Amino acid sequence: MAFVLSLLMALVLVSYGPGGSLGCDLSQNHGLVGRKNLRLLGQMRRLSPRFCLQDRKHFAFPQEMVEGGQLQEAQAFSVLHEMLQQSFNLFHTERSSAAWDTTLLEQLRTGLHQQLNELDACLGQVMGEEDSALGRTGPILAMKRYFQGIHVYLQEKEYSDCAWEIVRLEIMRSLSSSTSLQERLRMMDGDLNSP
Repeated sequence: MAFVLSLLMALVLVSYGPGGSLGCDLSQNHGLVGRKNLRLLGQMRRLSPRFCLQDRKHFAFPQEMVEGGQLQEAQAFSVLHEMLQQSFNLFHTERSSAAWDTTLLEQLRTGLHQQLNELDACLGQVMGEEDSALGRTGPILAMKRYFQGIHVYLQEKEYSDCAWEIVRLEIMRSLSSSTSLQERLRMMDGDLNSP
C-alpha cells in the first residue's frame, strides 16, 4: 500500500509541478474521487442506523458556511482542505482500523489523500503569504471545532460500533454538503485558468 501511495504522490507531483499542465484543475478528477469516497462510505455500513437511534447526536456541521457563497476563494479552498484533512485523520486512526473493513477503509483513505493532494496544489496558487493567516480564522476554526466534537463523541461512546456508524453517516452528510463548495471552487478555478 505504501508503494501505491508513493506512486500516487509522484504522479500528482509530476502533474502539478512547474512543467505540469494541470495547474489547479479540480473539474474532473476531484469530483470523481469525491463521489467514489461517498460510495465507499456507503459501502462501509456495518449496522442499521435503526439500531443506533439512542446514540444519535447533532454535531453542528457549519452547513451555511460551506454551502453559502460568503467565503472568499482562499477561505473556500482552506475550508474544503480542512474538511478533507480532518476526515482523513479520523479514518486514519487505530480505532477506525478496528471498526471498518480494511479494504474499503484503505480505498477511502487513498481517495481522501488524493483529493488533499489536488487541493494542496490549488492552495499554493490561491493563497499568498498575506493570505496564510486565513487558515487560522473563523471558517477554519468552525470546521476544526466540528471535528473536535466528533472526536469527543467517539471518546465518550468508547468507540462503540454504533458511535462509528453515527460518525460514518455524519461524515457522509458533511462531504455531501461540501459539493456546492467544490462546485464553486471549480467555477473559480475555471476563471483562474482561463486566458
